[in-house]
Amino acid sequence: QVQLVESGGGLVQAGGSLRLSCAASGRTFSSYAMGWFRQAPGKEREFVAAISRSEGRTYNIDSVKGRFTISRDNAKNTVYLQMNSLKPEDTAVYYCAASLGILPSTQSRYAYWGQGTQVTVSA
Repeated sequence: QVQLVESGGGLVQAGGSLRLSCAASGRTFSSYAMGWFRQAPGKEREFVAAISRSEGRTYNIDSVKGRFTISRDNAKNTVYLQMNSLKPEDTAVYYCAASLGILPSTQSRYAYWGQGTQVTVSA
């Protein structure tokens, strides 16, 4: 069982930056690949980025490449999403999730989810 709690969301102007954090409970954090998803108003939740268990391999969607960076600190049971050059279209509720898969991008591969944190980017 893994419990996830996101933080770091907020209101930022276009071009600004935010760093989201996701703290995980339990002693098996390093056993899970971690992912970030987002859901904009009126849209389905979409995959944003994932990071593998320990070797640090990452995968991002094209729309955030060069702007968002996922990282993790297994000693702190925390995964991060550094978001730079934010755009109004990045406005969404951001969720972190944990998976026993290798580097999954589909929601069904994630067993545990946080409650989400709101990110709002003004023009």
